[in-house]
Amino acid sequence: MSKEVKEQFQPILLGSDINVYGMARSFYEEYGIISEAHGAGELSATKYSKIVHVHAHDGFNESESFIKVMRDLMTKYENDSRKLLLIPCGDGYTELIAQYKEELSKVFVCPTVDLQTQALLSNKVSFYETCERYDLPYPKTLIVTKQLAEENKTLSLPFDFPVALKPANSVEWLDIDFVGRKKAFIIDTQQEFDETIGKIYQAGYTSEMIAQDFIPGDDSRMRVLNAYVDQHHQVRMMCMGHPLLEDPTPEAIGNYVAIMPDYNEEVCLKIKRFLESIRYTGYANFDMKYDVRDGEYKLFEINLRQGRSSFYVTLGGYNLAKYIVEDYVLEKPFTDTVIGMGNKLWIGVPKKILREYITEGPDKKAAMKYLNEGNYGSTVFYKQDMSFKRYLLVKRMFQQYNSRFKKYFRKK
Repeated sequence: MSKEVKEQFQPILLGSDINVYGMARSFYEEYGIISEAHGAGELSATKYSKIVHVHAHDGFNESESFIKVMRDLMTKYENDSRKLLLIPCGDGYTELIAQYKEELSKVFVCPTVDLQTQALLSNKVSFYETCERYDLPYPKTLIVTKQLAEENKTLSLPFDFPVALKPANSVEWLDIDFVGRKKAFIIDTQQEFDETIGKIYQAGYTSEMIAQDFIPGDDSRMRVLNAYVDQHHQVRMMCMGHPLLEDPTPEAIGNYVAIMPDYNEEVCLKIKRFLESIRYTGYANFDMKYDVRDGEYKLFEINLRQGRSSFYVTLGGYNLAKYIVEDYVLEKPFTDTVIGMGNKLWIGVPKKILREYITEGPDKKAAMKYLNEGNYGSTVFYKQDMSFKRYLLVKRMFQQYNSRFKKYFRKK
């Protein structure tokens, strides 16, 4: 890409995790540009990198500290003629941008939803209500409130065990801690369910919990969809992936560690109609699972940003950075929606873990073919950003999964 385009904009990423590195790498691969990142601390995924400069600020994930830092940055950049693309890479940052979007937009390009849409979609209760309105399938669900839990020692469920249990408010959940806390729970008995609900509300959580019918099958029944919706609410790109394995660590359950290319035009078009109907803006990430009982893909949630494993999209030939630059910097008019079909396996763990833990069957055979042919890649192993110190660091990041899987992995 020409130097001329590179000098027209600056990516400013919020966070310092693997999602930030994936976006920084996308910008660097497409435009040769180094991203700036601001977060509450330094994390391994972006450490010792030459393609993203991370600035850590105490309390940056809290409202007061966040806007103080951002106002300082607004002063720093107020005479900068470039387009300053402010891209959140975590749920908390999407909420903070929505909260201050009007003020931030005076200096930054904020390709994100407004506060009303943020509130509607980020809370799983109102998200499922929205799914009802737009005829989007989701699992059978019971909403548990704090009041309901406190008034009833046991809660009867309208579906059988096992049951999936997760917080409706993922941002509030980040500040909750208790023995046995997980990102999400799979619960097998009534006693376990009642005890878990009790612990959650005793720990200070105040929002709803979502209890859902557990859709049978292992991680390979999951699907993930990333989309980019432009400033005029047109979906420019959609790319589906087929997760094969998830991180089993309690605080990271649901984080994918292997994604194979996938394509389903019917699902994509349904999601496209939904995003355009609600006048969405920016990146969107959907998690869903195939239910063999009725043949439907049922939505679990939407993240109002690209997913942490969304580099699978760039890896497959649909660079995530390109769409936002063409939209806001080059101002290319919308022509049609690209429904992508990737051509590489994305991995987030050592290959031997995939060989050992992916369930036997056609999906595993397909994944092994990608591996054996060398047709795979990861977010953090990037040859053009691989000093000796960074190599040792990312190698250690990968190797840590060996003990995690050995300790926590259970077949579903």
